[in-house]
Amino acid sequence: MPKEKPVSFSGIQPSGNLTIGNYLGAIKYFPTYSENYKCFYCVVDQHALTVRQVSAELRRCTYETLALYIACGLDPEKNTLFVQSHVSAHSELAWILNCFTMFGELSRMTQFKEKSAKHADNINAGLFTYPTLMAADILLYQTDVVPVGEDQKQHVELCRDVAVRFNHIYPDTFTIPEPIISQSGARIKSLAEPTRKMDKSDPNPNAVIYLLDDRDTIVRKFKRAVTDSDTCVKFAPGKDGINNLMTIYSCFTGLDFAAIERDFAGRGYGDFKLAVGETVADALSPVQAEFRRLMADKAYLENMMKKGAGAAAACAARTLAKVKKKLGLVLI
Repeated sequence: MPKEKPVSFSGIQPSGNLTIGNYLGAIKYFPTYSENYKCFYCVVDQHALTVRQVSAELRRCTYETLALYIACGLDPEKNTLFVQSHVSAHSELAWILNCFTMFGELSRMTQFKEKSAKHADNINAGLFTYPTLMAADILLYQTDVVPVGEDQKQHVELCRDVAVRFNHIYPDTFTIPEPIISQSGARIKSLAEPTRKMDKSDPNPNAVIYLLDDRDTIVRKFKRAVTDSDTCVKFAPGKDGINNLMTIYSCFTGLDFAAIERDFAGRGYGDFKLAVGETVADALSPVQAEFRRLMADKAYLENMMKKGAGAAAACAARTLAKVKKKLGLVLI
């Protein structure tokens, strides 16, 4: 049976507060995807287990991530929002795909190398096979497109390779997904080191604007943002700090760089930093208000989890049954 719409799948770890880089790079645009795609949004809590977690914090972050999805405009009635561990087919398919993924492929993954160096005391097998679980996440839903940042592109390419390999042996099993690489989020840099990407795991909290930062905190962080010794608000090579602030301001206002330069001609960096901070705070205020409302209604969030898990599981079960049948596993 042909699909009514192409399928989009996106996963995000419940690893703490999201940043404006996450927001501008993907989440801000998610609500419009449902016009053209059947969308699955997954809180990938099993992926988070590759790093040691505090149980209470992981549970809290799972609720918070789901609430942020909805607060940012994702309608649970138009999209399937669910938690990865609530759909056991993800783990089942991951094991099967492990048997079609080469050791050498996994060992070449850039993120495995980086995270192994960062967590040298906990280089576990889950970290090594993380991309295979991600492939299962994607392939279970016969996904056509995967919105990801540049840092996840390699994992989607591996997913494609594994799907093509499986289909070569067992034809017409998986849809081969295409990555949609976000450019906006990749352009949002650290406020402290504007040559580096803004990272929610940055040990310097002043380098990052979190979606749940209060107004005073947002304004203060922008006031302290690193810039050059010039005073002219102008996008130019060598002005990494001010270029970053102009990019953020442009993303939140829709103004191009030329318009920003005109608006702030003759005004210093102080005025511009204040304007950026107030603009971002204003934009995030309704998101934060809706987030607080949702977090005060855990019963609603749990109902959404159950509803989403049911819809996701029904879709995943069809793919998993097809895979098992082709492999010769006995279905009962």
